[in-house]
Amino acid sequence: MAEEKQDKFVMDFDVTERADRPPQEYYDDIKAKFAEERDLRLEYRPPGTENYRDLDGAMADLARDPYADDWVERTPIDDVANGGEVEVLFIGGGFSALLTSARLREKGVESIRIVERGADVGGTWYWNRYPGVACDVVAYDYLPLLDEMNYVPTRHYAQGPEIFAHCQAIAEKYDLYDLAVFQTTVTSTVWDGEAQRWNITTDRSDTMRAKFVVCANGTLAKPRLARIDGMETYRGHSFHTSRWDYGFTGADLENLRDVRVGIIGTGASAVQIIPNLAKTAKSVHVFQRTPSSIDIRDDWETSDEWAAKQGDGWQARRRAKIVSKLREQAERRGQLRGGITRDEKIRRQENNNIDAMMRIHKRIDDTVEDPATAESLKPWYMLMCKRPCFHNEYLPAFNRPNVHLIDTHGKGVTEIGERGPIFDGVEYGVDLLIYATGFEVQQTGIYNRIVGDNDLDLNDKYDSGIRTMLGIHTAGFPNMFIMGGYQASFQFNLTDLLQVQGDHIANCIKHARTHGYDTIDVTSESEDWWVHEVIAHRGKTTRNQECTPGYYNFEGQENRRQDGNYNGGFPAYIDHIADIEADMDTHFVYTKD
Repeated sequence: MAEEKQDKFVMDFDVTERADRPPQEYYDDIKAKFAEERDLRLEYRPPGTENYRDLDGAMADLARDPYADDWVERTPIDDVANGGEVEVLFIGGGFSALLTSARLREKGVESIRIVERGADVGGTWYWNRYPGVACDVVAYDYLPLLDEMNYVPTRHYAQGPEIFAHCQAIAEKYDLYDLAVFQTTVTSTVWDGEAQRWNITTDRSDTMRAKFVVCANGTLAKPRLARIDGMETYRGHSFHTSRWDYGFTGADLENLRDVRVGIIGTGASAVQIIPNLAKTAKSVHVFQRTPSSIDIRDDWETSDEWAAKQGDGWQARRRAKIVSKLREQAERRGQLRGGITRDEKIRRQENNNIDAMMRIHKRIDDTVEDPATAESLKPWYMLMCKRPCFHNEYLPAFNRPNVHLIDTHGKGVTEIGERGPIFDGVEYGVDLLIYATGFEVQQTGIYNRIVGDNDLDLNDKYDSGIRTMLGIHTAGFPNMFIMGGYQASFQFNLTDLLQVQGDHIANCIKHARTHGYDTIDVTSESEDWWVHEVIAHRGKTTRNQECTPGYYNFEGQENRRQDGNYNGGFPAYIDHIADIEADMDTHFVYTKD
């Protein structure tokens, strides 16, 4: 059956040599073009995330939650005054919190509170409800806890509403709504060394207390806007893609038939949105700084026959098979590494990467009718410099007469007038302006000031370089766990990472409970070891610096070798966790009354 395919995206390109390889000059010329396009973008805007702004001030209305029916008034929670507390508090209510809570429930932890800015659980899948929203990772791998929920996704690539419903079902099954606090943003998380508890304050005047805190807000959760002159003067309607205004567009975009739409950005959200706008809106002007790579989306409905024969534990077996394949790939690379030099290995990887990107270029030429538009849609950077996208209708949308690509040639939109975006002296009048400008890259807490032992601010600690063990623990912040952050293993399927991190966090909390420990904190020696592990597996090439600006490389900003992901491979990351859990006393220090 078709569902048996496991078309995982492979980030580490093969190093085998093609028999029909073009001459090396061909690849060198393309690499030179990559560098030229990157430098062009950095000339227009200095590297770094300061080119973006929060949804605040005159643009604060764009941050409003359009999905909550009502603002729920409530009395502030005051655990400190009332002598109360929870055992585990999650900052954020997405998959990180949900799957880790499930593991904690299995280990007997009852007192769990989720604090979430939205009005329900779901995280990304609460906020991203734009038309066409879907996951770009195979649903059988992406949706967590399918075995526990006895659920099989309805499609190979699940759509947003199904994923959001799955989040809600997990919260219901594991009784996570009882203590959950919604429409609430954590503003500070401060360690009380005397009480050996975390004090948490919020924008609702809450004063909460917890024994353990899990930062489960992710690194891409805070919507951002590019800094554009005059954006406050625009007189039409506007919103960010993560705050889609169906009241204006209509549930099926039927209200846009006589509406001129402009959309700034061509990243993962825009790629899913633009084909839907193209079918309905009077006109669509797409303002592009850097094109995304668009590959085929091989989607289908899950057959009842395939779903029925999966049996208990089918997702666990599927995950184990994937990890086993990754181990085999790593072993083959290790065997080959002894036969070629490091430089030759890098050259082959880069050439195979370029081959993959040129295949995407050919698909653009074969699909887009206008040669100039096709040329503008071609990405000139190594595959994986920006998040790759998969869609079958995005490229054909540009063949429609009502869709117009405004290629800013790397400059981006730098001015907006009363009628709409201005580029190259032309003001494009639009009735609706959609900001598909993504999310702010965060190293620590989003909206949240985190202060550990001895009044150490986490931002101050990271000022000279991120320091963690596994990307989860950081010394001086006892009983705190960070999920999906830096120095963890990079996974295109994020829930693969979150699952092993959630299992580990639950095991750490169980270890502390079993032994009666009040606190658990990573040792400085183990933190040093992991920082060096991260460094040892990063910075081997200049690929990060050579990439076009994007959130993977902090918009082109140079960063320290430790300020990124662990690139030693997912199986090795899993093995490190197992080794640590087998020798907890070496890696952690504890306190006990």
